[in-house]
Amino acid sequence: MTEDAPIALVTGFPGFLGERLLPRLLERHPKTEFKCLVQSRFRDKAEGELARLGIPANRATLVEGDITLEGLGIEASRRDAILARLDSVYHLAAVYDLAVTAEFAHRVNVIGTRNMVAFARAAPGFARFHHVSTAYVSGTFEGVFKETDLDRGQTFKNHYESTKFESEKDVVASGLPFTVYRPGIVWGDSKTGETAKFDGPYTVMGAMEKIPFVFLDALGDATLNVVPVDYVIEGLARLSASPLSLRRTYNLTDPDSRDLRSLIRIMAKALGRSYLFVPLPLSLVRAAVSLPFVGKVLGLIPESIAYFGQRCRYDASQAKADLQTLGLACPPVEAYIDVIVKFFRANRDSVRKTAMV
Repeated sequence: MTEDAPIALVTGFPGFLGERLLPRLLERHPKTEFKCLVQSRFRDKAEGELARLGIPANRATLVEGDITLEGLGIEASRRDAILARLDSVYHLAAVYDLAVTAEFAHRVNVIGTRNMVAFARAAPGFARFHHVSTAYVSGTFEGVFKETDLDRGQTFKNHYESTKFESEKDVVASGLPFTVYRPGIVWGDSKTGETAKFDGPYTVMGAMEKIPFVFLDALGDATLNVVPVDYVIEGLARLSASPLSLRRTYNLTDPDSRDLRSLIRIMAKALGRSYLFVPLPLSLVRAAVSLPFVGKVLGLIPESIAYFGQRCRYDASQAKADLQTLGLACPPVEAYIDVIVKFFRANRDSVRKTAMV
């Protein structure tokens, strides 16, 4: 790259989304030089991923730092050199853990985002802050949650949700040109089934395999929105390179999402199972899963049970329209569920079950 090429700073590499997104960003932004902010403890892994992906050093390099530190913990002279050419930020780094403590979630998700915003503000030629949030900033809101919605007076099921809500509010109020992306629950690739972690809906599938006849249905009108990782990555990459996305928020969710019972039936069919649905109070289900033996056998955590009572549907009208213009649509679950299940069963002992923190 030339010495005056614009710089994009990326956080969250080499995480689940970050390692998949970077190659697509390089293709979509051929004149941009990418800097990946990594903690020193992840440097070896990040270097290995850059090599595995075949990314040349003139397109992407690593910068040691920490989003929880002022100035991102980047050495002063290097920080100034980056700021002089900083054009954009892709902020993916966050704690993705339903059981995270309040202090840790606040430090990473809220303080980390504020530090990223402050860094971007210091760049004289800054053009766009790309912020990866989550559809579940909706918290306990019931009804249709639009892309133009944020604060609807909702409370939150855990510290992950509440701190992602706070960080999105900070980005929108920052005065910076921004785009916010809110994925639903992200699982494997719709073509290969590949994923980096078996959490969320995978724990549900694992529990379903251990329940021979009856699936405990907490609430018949509950919803769960899952999206394949390739849709999220491609959507983010295409929107980031389009003027359409400036100052817009996108629900990168399945626009044709089904209620939880319908999704369970689709998963059950792919697993070769059939279930009776027995309504039980959500509190009773959580109490049962809180028992060490039950939780261990089923592979579920108590914090996940609240999502079986989620009564929120995500309006993805803007995302659907803009991505249709850009030639992308979210595939229906039925079209790829068999691939998800096949990968899950073939790799259940080799894929980690928790996020990289």
